[in-house]
Amino acid sequence: MQERLRELAVLFFRLGVTAFGGPAAHIGMMEDEVVTRRQWLSRQHFLDLVGATSLIPGPNSTEMTMHIGYERAGWRGLAVAGTFFILPAAVLTGILAWLYVQYGTLPAVEPLLVGIKPAVIGIIATAVYRLGTKAVKNWQLAVIGLGVLTAAFLGVDEVVALLVGGVLGALLLRAAAGSATAVLLPLWSGSGLRLWLQGEGETAVTLWSLGAFFLKIGAILYGSGYVLLAYLEGGLVDQLGWLTQAELLDAIAIGQFTPGPVLTTATFVGYVIAGVPGAIVATAGIFLPSFLFVLLLNPLIPKMRQSVWFAAFLDAVNVAAIGLMVAVLVNLGQQTFATWQGIVIAALALMASLRFKLNSAWIVLGGAVVGYGLSLVG
Repeated sequence: MQERLRELAVLFFRLGVTAFGGPAAHIGMMEDEVVTRRQWLSRQHFLDLVGATSLIPGPNSTEMTMHIGYERAGWRGLAVAGTFFILPAAVLTGILAWLYVQYGTLPAVEPLLVGIKPAVIGIIATAVYRLGTKAVKNWQLAVIGLGVLTAAFLGVDEVVALLVGGVLGALLLRAAAGSATAVLLPLWSGSGLRLWLQGEGETAVTLWSLGAFFLKIGAILYGSGYVLLAYLEGGLVDQLGWLTQAELLDAIAIGQFTPGPVLTTATFVGYVIAGVPGAIVATAGIFLPSFLFVLLLNPLIPKMRQSVWFAAFLDAVNVAAIGLMVAVLVNLGQQTFATWQGIVIAALALMASLRFKLNSAWIVLGGAVVGYGLSLVG
């Protein structure tokens, strides 16, 4: 057990240091490490876990680390994997927050990211290919995946697209199998969630109120960092007045620039509002619900797979998640392929990942070095 915990700590600390590019890239790196290289999980079970994390609030890639940790070493593995994945980004974000408070501006980090972004494109593309070939088992699932991809391009909310794809896919698969039973899933009201999140107009900042605010976010937040921005703006800027608009945008930028989960934006916000104690409380608050959700959900996933209806639903959600990953890939690609340097680095990263199966951490670091060099001559 101790050896497994040590393996989890080393792996997810390294991923926490090198996992740039958002949830899709993080999941691609994890698939490479725990399915392809270490074979801790089958690709099918990995897909089931991806689908399951998409159905609960919280950061998907961080919850994937917890699922993997639980599969490997029980609740201790869950705690170790999640903590060591979050810790590097939280510490780095805290340091940047200290610099921000001291000097009133952000360090110039953009040159280091010139090559990381296209390298991440290659990693995501490899993950989409590997997981997609496993997820698309028949024409019905292919239709669901394309439908969710189209919905994402049309601007439909990610959670809505995922849940509707899962329900319609389950109905389609079971109809093909000759069953006519209906499936019902509860949906939360986004407006209701936002009102609950914003509270009753409290303005005084205490550690308790700060922690409670981010605990609420961690308990209900679905979607990407842009959804997080909407909640933070409505709560921290408009409702509570704890941050200015400029400070919030800087916090979101740091969350995007640092490796690991984007929700470490909470660390930055907490420090700006209440120093080191605020950073600790905000970080703990936003991530604590994920630890609890995964602890409760993970043992149920095999039982869900044994049920014909839940198995159909999981298959549909899996392929829907692939559709969303493709949408992320296309959106990121539009920015990356605007320069010849981005095209070159993305192509090299794809070759290194898919053809030579190079470790994703080396691909990210190599992309940073190559990108920085090309930016000097370009």
